[in-house]
Amino acid sequence: MQLPPWHWWRTVGFLIPAISVYTIGLGTLSLLSLLVDRTGHAAHRCARGWSWLILRTTGVDVDVTGLDELDPGRSYLFLANHQSIYDIPVLFWHLPFQLRIIAKASLGRFPFLGWHLQRSGHVLVDRTQPGTTTIAQIKDLMRQGVSLLVFPEGTRSADGRIARFKGGIVMLAIEAGLPIVPVAVEGTRHVMHKGRLMTCPGRVRVRVLPPVPTDGVPVTGARALARDIERIVRSHVEELQAVAS
Repeated sequence: MQLPPWHWWRTVGFLIPAISVYTIGLGTLSLLSLLVDRTGHAAHRCARGWSWLILRTTGVDVDVTGLDELDPGRSYLFLANHQSIYDIPVLFWHLPFQLRIIAKASLGRFPFLGWHLQRSGHVLVDRTQPGTTTIAQIKDLMRQGVSLLVFPEGTRSADGRIARFKGGIVMLAIEAGLPIVPVAVEGTRHVMHKGRLMTCPGRVRVRVLPPVPTDGVPVTGARALARDIERIVRSHVEELQAVAS
C-alpha cells in the first residue's frame, strides 16, 4: 500500500526528535530513581510513561482484552508475537504489571535505553554464555513480584505471520515455576513496518490469553510447550487479522 509521503516527513521531523527527548528525559529520571529505589519499580513507572508518550505522540489506539483472566498479585512470563518495535510501548503501557524484558546483552550498550535496562532489573542474556545466572535472576524477580515479557520468535515479522517460538525461554519458565501467558498482538506492523523509517497512526489489538501453568511440566517438555503456546498465539493473531480485513 502506497503511503502519503508526509508520514515520512512527520517521522523524521517530529516523531524521532520527540521520542529522543522522551528517551533521554525519562531514561535519566529512571536512573536517578534507582538511587532511592533499588527494586526498579519507580524506573518501570518511567518506562510506562515513556511508552504512553510514544503511543500518544504517534497516534496509536490500542484495544486490549483478557486482562481479567490474570491475578494482579502473581508473576507471569508473557510470551507475545513480534510485529514491530512498537510492541514494546504497547505492552509496557497496557499490561498493568511490573514488567522486565529478557533481551540480548548488546541492547545494554545503547545510551539511556540500555543504561535503563542494565540497572533496573531487566535480564540481558549473553547468548554465548546462557545458564544458571539467568535462572537465578528470574527466580529473584519472581520473589519481588515482577513479571517477564519475551518475544520468543526472536525477530520482528514483516508480514504478520508467526515464526517458530524458541523453546529456551519456556525451559527457563519451567525451571523457575513461572506460569506462561500467551499474548496476541495485531496491527503494530502497520504503525512501523520492519525495515521502514516511517511511522503511521493506527489501531492495535491485543489479546491476553489465559495463563498456562508450568508446574509439573518436565524440562524435556519445553519444546512441545513452546509449540503449544505458538499455536495459541497464531490462532488468535489470524483471527484478529481476519476481523481487521
